[in-house]
Amino acid sequence: MDIQKAIMMNEKDNVATLLAHVDKNNAAQVMVGGRLMEVRIQGKIQFGHKFALRKIDKGENVIKYGEPIGQATQDIEEGQHVHVHNVESLRARGDLL
Repeated sequence: MDIQKAIMMNEKDNVATLLAHVDKNNAAQVMVGGRLMEVRIQGKIQFGHKFALRKIDKGENVIKYGEPIGQATQDIEEGQHVHVHNVESLRARGDLL
């Protein structure tokens, strides 16, 4: 099993960003609150894309940079790709004013 690095911007984040392409069942390591966390990636994810650090329930906010960047449209398991197929943006939504 290969181990790839990832980055998390804020301790509140529930996603991290990969610093390399990662294949299914490989692990990503990320520093979380001063400790090294290892997450098994659940599918092939490209460099620069996000993955869940823990389970994110449907309707829960996706947190990056310590701020909500979207809302999960389905349950997202730890290690799964977090992108437009399972997250709805909260930016520029007139219905949320």
